[in-house]
Amino acid sequence: MHANPMLSTVLERYKNGECSLDDAAREIEGLRIERVEDFACLDLGRAVRCGMPEVVLGEGKNPSHLAEIAFRHADATGRCIITRVSPEQIAVLQARCDGTGITVEHRELAHIVILSKGTEPEKTGGTVAIITAGTSDIRVAEEAKIIAEEMGCEVRSAYDVGAAGIHRLFPALKPLLDADVFIVCAGREGTLPAVVAGLVDKPVLGVPVSTGYGYMGEGLAALASMLQSCSVIAVVNIDAGFTAGAFAARIAHSGAKKP
Repeated sequence: MHANPMLSTVLERYKNGECSLDDAAREIEGLRIERVEDFACLDLGRAVRCGMPEVVLGEGKNPSHLAEIAFRHADATGRCIITRVSPEQIAVLQARCDGTGITVEHRELAHIVILSKGTEPEKTGGTVAIITAGTSDIRVAEEAKIIAEEMGCEVRSAYDVGAAGIHRLFPALKPLLDADVFIVCAGREGTLPAVVAGLVDKPVLGVPVSTGYGYMGEGLAALASMLQSCSVIAVVNIDAGFTAGAFAARIAHSGAKKP
């Protein structure tokens, strides 16, 4: 068996007095991996190494493979988040976890399943606001919401306040103004993130959603519009609720650390 070169480096640094025992232990934890038979390699140290939980994408995975990956991850770390799950995958997950002490929670709006051994995310004090233009955007917003919550943030939301009835936006914004960061989800022409960015003094992340049809439908017009925004916003990929939630949580963490 060959030693992990990264692990050897950490141990050598500790041996030479170049890092403390606590620092060495933290770095070693961040290098944890575990093979699942011959089809997967779990990154069990991601939360320590990157500050965000490992999230398993369900889309396209064999249900039995997904169930074993998720179960092993939850068993090792106490919690596992699976995004974009199908009904067939959920049934297999429930069967795999039955009687093991690991609960299976299905967040239907977000198409997310959370496996847990009873552990809860540690609260950071950061606050994320999530806004949608329409009700068709809620599925992506809910994915972002759960990821931000799993990273310890408080999440406040206002749904269906888009530019087609812009008077709905202003009262909805009022209870959100002290958030550390805003996620704004919009399909069709994707106007809303630029509008919100022109009204608040916090970072805004635009999330184009694959609603809309015809020319540049399925989120393409929304993505192009957000990239061309004259307001200052950052933009993630189409339907990328996970990315938006994780990045917003990192921003919110930074805001929460300010004295």
